[in-house]
Amino acid sequence: MMQEPREAPTASAMPLVERLKLRVHELGFSLFGVTQPAPSEQLSFYRAWIENRHHGEMQYLARADSIARRADLSMTMGSVRSIVTVGHEYYVEDPPEVSSDPSRGVIARYARGHDYHAVIKDRLEALLEWLDSDVEGGVAGRAYVDTGPILERELAQRAGFGWIGRNTMLINPRRGSYFFLGTLLIDLELPASETFEDDRCGSCHACIDACPTGALLGRDATGAPVIDARRCISYLTIELRGSIPEELRAGIGNRIFGCDICQEVCPWNERFATPTEEAAYAPSQELDGPALIELADRILPLSGKGFARQYLSSPLLRTGRKGLLRNVCVALGNWGSPVAIPTLVRALTDSSSVVRGHAAWALGSVGSVEAVGLLSARLTIEPDEWVRGEIQSAVSRGNGTPPQN
Repeated sequence: MMQEPREAPTASAMPLVERLKLRVHELGFSLFGVTQPAPSEQLSFYRAWIENRHHGEMQYLARADSIARRADLSMTMGSVRSIVTVGHEYYVEDPPEVSSDPSRGVIARYARGHDYHAVIKDRLEALLEWLDSDVEGGVAGRAYVDTGPILERELAQRAGFGWIGRNTMLINPRRGSYFFLGTLLIDLELPASETFEDDRCGSCHACIDACPTGALLGRDATGAPVIDARRCISYLTIELRGSIPEELRAGIGNRIFGCDICQEVCPWNERFATPTEEAAYAPSQELDGPALIELADRILPLSGKGFARQYLSSPLLRTGRKGLLRNVCVALGNWGSPVAIPTLVRALTDSSSVVRGHAAWALGSVGSVEAVGLLSARLTIEPDEWVRGEIQSAVSRGNGTPPQN
């Protein structure tokens, strides 16, 4: 006797976690998982990382209250019972030959479109509203996108997303690592996803070999990957507020905001990375391999507030006007073309001493008679002692003589 075909279950008949997963995908997220607020298993490594000063000037990571909240999520939300974690893919391809053209700036892929914090936060808030209306009695929660004191990668690993690779990125075995993480703490207990236990980096150390500034230090005795943020191009071009150490400037090349090198060489990305379908992350023309001179000439006339208005919806807002100009000056110096001299001379008179000092270094890297002459002229009127030191060093390099102590 033939059985009547059964109708597909309605959404209301599905278990809540399955309905939640459907809603997550409807909101555009490609990865979804759930974990419980168990104590962190990575805190001893985190403390050692802080004690070794590998966090650089990011003092917010080292505050006692910040460390305590990372260890215990109930200090962030006392009623938390589950953590919903989502992944949002952002990979975009480089314009042809941009990485090998020193006259153009490379901006990290995640920063070429709209600010992901706002994009994901809005959708997590929408997810929370859906949960609150779907569950009898309602659901309370708090959404975080790379902002709160939360060890997002550990939570995502526990939620089954993948493993933390030698480059410290969370790697998914079917998608690579080009995805953002969003975290939603809720006061509702849900069944947990299966933790991802494997480490599939194997013997590969392509990321360590490729890092031009030596920021990746391999794994420690416990197997945790270690990064010295003080040498990382992303830290140097975004988080560092002052002078970039001179010995690291050449390694930055033409990367003016962030860095993707350790992801670009990862075999998992080479195999699985595909361009995002998210329109918000589509690169704006201005940020997709911009000509360095044109970019500098656009930013130099801006005030700090003018820069903020210009980049209000972009991740570039974080580095600020002087930070981005500093980075562009370093890239122009690494290019070393005399064509950049007029722009660098303008930067040499900027109101920011940080910009002036890096413009001086760049002119010294150009090293032409014209560049050295302009530096020497500026030295006689430069009011800042640190900038004068940069100018003297640049003049000496341009003349082919060692700087005087």
